[in-house]
Amino acid sequence: MRRLFAVLISALLIFGFAPVAKADVAGLTPCSESARFQQRAAAATTDQAKARFAMYSQASCGADGLPHLIVDGRLSHAGDFIIPGIAFLYIAGCIGWAGRNYLMAIRGDKDAAMKEIQIDLSLALKSTLAAATWPLAAFGALTSGKLTESDDKITVSPR
Repeated sequence: MRRLFAVLISALLIFGFAPVAKADVAGLTPCSESARFQQRAAAATTDQAKARFAMYSQASCGADGLPHLIVDGRLSHAGDFIIPGIAFLYIAGCIGWAGRNYLMAIRGDKDAAMKEIQIDLSLALKSTLAAATWPLAAFGALTSGKLTESDDKITVSPR
């Protein structure tokens, strides 16, 4: 009896008596179908604005007629948020790693404080170029233990 019930439930799930639920993405509609977007596009006067509205007509618009980003993990929208997000993280990491390399390079100098105020340009350029491979360098420093400090060297407030 249990097997028959399991087969019936499986058949119901496979053939699906209920219609497939298709949720819209936060009430967004294609901009090419949005009346408010079409009003805004018709009001465009310059060639640059008309080209922008032509490009945005492929996007999804809200009730206000403005294009919105969809950030939900679908790869069809990777260019909207994922790719710029990764580019931002890479550039921010390059800046941080270059600063870290520069500070580590001047650490032993007698005028290290002055080199933090008046930057040694040749050393800064070397640090910046070396920072282009920062993800690999950070992984190497993490696995070798140079990126983190041991627990016995970290001061803890006694409470």
